[in-house]
Amino acid sequence: MDRERVLVTGSAGFLGAYLVTELLDRGYEVVGVDNESKYGAVTRPFDDDPRFHPVVGDARDPEVLLGALHRCDHFIAAAAMIGGIAFFHDRAYDLLAANDRITAASCDAAIAAHHDDRLQKVTYVSSAVVYESAPAGPSTEGDEQRVPPPHSSYGFQKLGVEYFARAAWEQHELPYTIVRPFNAVGVGELRESGVPGSAAGTASTALTHVVPDLVRKVLSGQDPLRLLGDGRQVRHYTAAADIAAGIVTAMAHPAARNDDFNLASPIGTSVLELAEAIWRRLRPDDPFRYECDDPYEHDVAQRVPSTAKARDRLGFEATT
Repeated sequence: MDRERVLVTGSAGFLGAYLVTELLDRGYEVVGVDNESKYGAVTRPFDDDPRFHPVVGDARDPEVLLGALHRCDHFIAAAAMIGGIAFFHDRAYDLLAANDRITAASCDAAIAAHHDDRLQKVTYVSSAVVYESAPAGPSTEGDEQRVPPPHSSYGFQKLGVEYFARAAWEQHELPYTIVRPFNAVGVGELRESGVPGSAAGTASTALTHVVPDLVRKVLSGQDPLRLLGDGRQVRHYTAAADIAAGIVTAMAHPAARNDDFNLASPIGTSVLELAEAIWRRLRPDDPFRYECDDPYEHDVAQRVPSTAKARDRLGFEATT
């Protein structure tokens, strides 16, 4: 019997590379679609694995996706235009327009493949930012439909992904699972190809997330270290390898069918705690000093998940 085959879009990206690795480690055959627009052509450890089949193509094109879905049992829809908090502001329209096109193309192709081929389900990668307008305290699955919609175009678009998923089920009976990663961190987040970065040592985040941005600033010799906001913002930083394991678990688990799950570490860390930990690791002989800059508008004070549902229904816990 053929091994199960999985399509991953955004396979050359930061989280996508972890997903491909996790799938291959579990014995799946993987088709990876990426247009290489973010990092350019990059080398990944799995490139020479005979079970990995790369496709250079645009996830906004349903014909590309439909071809890649041939003989696939599962589809992890992970492709998206994404960046750090500065990206939410600098590219607000691009995020909304490009990502909605990706989502629509993904659903169009998946509906056809589910009808005519062997596709079982789509696992949609949403985001913790759907809880952007939630009050302080743990956000539980379902809260995204009870609180006001996100203020940022990125958060609103990610909430839209979830509506696409449910609508494709309601009209076309395309099974789905929705997963919401929280603040993924790990190796392999590169500066975007063709995008000018900020000068080393400035307060700008360029297009990176908080961990690589703080590392870059500390390594550049910035002193005092400049933080966006007062440093009390709390995030549940989660190893990308753990998130990939959670996504693949949700993809394969029968209890995840037509349901949604937060994927996150249960431990919260403030930006100030994070910044000091990075400083102590990289510059242990220098006293830690910092100054605060005004935060971005959409930089919420707390992003705290409830992780009980994934633990209780899927047996998944982030352990790093």
